[in-house]
Amino acid sequence: MRPLPRMIFASRWLQLPLYIGLIAAQAVYVFHFLVELVHLIEAVFGSQTALQALVTSIGYKSDVPLTSLNETVIMLVVLALIDVVMISNLLIMVIVGGYETFVSRMDLEGHPDQPEWLSHVNASVLKVKLAMAIIGISSIHLLKTFINAANYDEKVLVWQTIIHIAFLLSAMAIAFTDKLLNQTRVIGHEADAHH
Repeated sequence: MRPLPRMIFASRWLQLPLYIGLIAAQAVYVFHFLVELVHLIEAVFGSQTALQALVTSIGYKSDVPLTSLNETVIMLVVLALIDVVMISNLLIMVIVGGYETFVSRMDLEGHPDQPEWLSHVNASVLKVKLAMAIIGISSIHLLKTFINAANYDEKVLVWQTIIHIAFLLSAMAIAFTDKLLNQTRVIGHEADAHH
């Protein structure tokens, strides 16, 4: 390779600090998850400070002061934990998929822990996967909002629903475009084979 193309191609390594930064963000999420989990377990055993910390973190307000866990608070905390897990999954997809697609091969072929989706990953597969993950996260947020609806303004509920529908429609558009591109590719290959 000539020096200029080699330098341009090597510039992909500039993305490495970005992926390392996302790994650090993943560690922050793990810490946050563990803190919330410890608070939940402490609240089950009657700790008032842990209960107040949970109520504050989920934004739950009640007319009567809470002295013990109720079903709604447990559900909101569990949904918040699921939310963290789903965002964590999204991070892994971006870190592993993005690195493999845009920076360098990981040579995971034959590795027993190779993710199923990574065997055929490319930019368009990654886009569809990310869109699906974002819809999952948006659904959890919407569910949390509806369970805690009394503490939200009606406008917030309406806008969250509209944004979720927008996510759904954009994901469907991405998946449809991807399907069309794949069909075009297949037809192109078939035409080449006939020649």
